[in-house]
Amino acid sequence: MAKAKAPRRPLESCTIKHINKTINAGDCVLMRPADQSNPQYVARIERIDADARGGNVKVLARWYYRPEESIGGRRQFHGSKELFLSDHYDVQSADTIEGKCTVHSFKSYTKLDAVGNDDFFCRFEYNSSTGAFNPDRVAVDWFHPACIEMTAEEAKRLDHFFCETCSSEGKKKLRNSHAASRPSDTKVDTKRRRR
Repeated sequence: MAKAKAPRRPLESCTIKHINKTINAGDCVLMRPADQSNPQYVARIERIDADARGGNVKVLARWYYRPEESIGGRRQFHGSKELFLSDHYDVQSADTIEGKCTVHSFKSYTKLDAVGNDDFFCRFEYNSSTGAFNPDRVAVDWFHPACIEMTAEEAKRLDHFFCETCSSEGKKKLRNSHAASRPSDTKVDTKRRRR
C-alpha cells in the first residue's frame, strides 16, 4: 500500500532566507531557471504551503511568459520589459525564488519616473496551449502631445483619447481639458487598434 502524503498547511507568507525577503500570496517573484544561462523566470505566487513541521515550503506559481517564450515569438510591438500572464501553473520549492519584482499594468508602467531592473509590465493574458491572447488587440497609435495641443503631463493623466476629428465628444473633451501647445518629443498612446 502506498504511503499517504503528509498533510500540508497553508501559509500567509514565508521568509526566503537566502534573499532575506518575505513573500506573500499575490507577490510577483523572480525564480531561478534550470539553465542558468537563461533569464530568471517571473511568476505570481498564488499559494504558499508547508509540511506539518513548517518546513519544505512550496509555492503555487502562475507563470508570466516573455514574448520570445510564446507561440509566434517576440514581435516588433512588444516592449523589452513586457510579460504575458499565462494559464500555466506549477508547484515549486520556495528555495527557487531569487527576488521580488513588480509587474505593472501598461498604464502604470508608462507613468513610472524610472524603470528598475525588477519592473515589468503586462497587458495580455496568454493561453499557453493555444497561443491565444486576451485581449486580442491593444492600442498602438502615438502622437506628440504638442501636435494635439497638449502637454506631456496632461497626456499622462488621460485614461482615454478621443480623436478630435472623429468624435464630437472628443472635440468637447480636448477643448476643455488642455492648454496651448508646447513643444515636446514625448509620445502619447491613443486608441487605434492592431491585431
